[in-house]
Amino acid sequence: MSAASVQVETHGAVALVTLNRPEQANTLNLRMAMDLLAAAMACARNGAVRAVVLTGAGRHFSFGGDLRAMPPRELSLDGHIRELTTYLHAAISHFVRMDAPVVAAVNGTAAGAGVGLAAMADLALCGRSSKFNLAYTSVGLTPDAGTTFLLPRAVGHKRAMELLLLNRVLGAAEALEWGLVNEVVDDAGLLGRALELAERLAHGPASAFGVTKRLIAHSLGGLESQMVLESEAIAAQAGSADATEGIAAFLEKRAPRFPGGGA
Repeated sequence: MSAASVQVETHGAVALVTLNRPEQANTLNLRMAMDLLAAAMACARNGAVRAVVLTGAGRHFSFGGDLRAMPPRELSLDGHIRELTTYLHAAISHFVRMDAPVVAAVNGTAAGAGVGLAAMADLALCGRSSKFNLAYTSVGLTPDAGTTFLLPRAVGHKRAMELLLLNRVLGAAEALEWGLVNEVVDDAGLLGRALELAERLAHGPASAFGVTKRLIAHSLGGLESQMVLESEAIAAQAGSADATEGIAAFLEKRAPRFPGGGA
């Protein structure tokens, strides 16, 4: 039997949730989205879990959606993406609204939905070599994982558009300056520092933390309704000529030639 694509370990009152497809740079396929929702629900329902650390196995946090796992257009690509994002977005909603504070420990690269998972956390740390890249429009797709809701609120509208339209890569220092992470630490000490911070939170007032999280989420507007819009948009866009060319170019390791985009 293959290992779970998302692992949950408990360290006292702290749950360590690990994205566990290291050979695929922790890219999100349907199974991982389902496993991530199961992990989020398990943490939310377990009263003994008073803080959560989310990280990635291996060198990278997550490269985002697994484009290699997408079915051909004739096999309902839009349906596949709707299903995947339904599970992913439900997981994010659970993490955002559970009592336990969530600390993201971003190792290596966070791309696409990986950035959304870092942005949805209550606190985020990254290693000094970490990088962040949205990458959706580079393959002709639109954002998901709550990024159109979370990024403008974290870094501001203009900077969010710069990340989404120009696919600018942010290094760790810029991610800290822009407000995407709270702290940058040495790569080797990243997980230890995240667990240390989570342990401190685990000794705090769980109910007050939970209510505070939900007040913040409510004050910012409708995350869930925005994620529904994201799911519909990316599913529809997946069947477009831009996405067809962008995904093919990515898989073939060449520069895309988007329709109407010139030579």
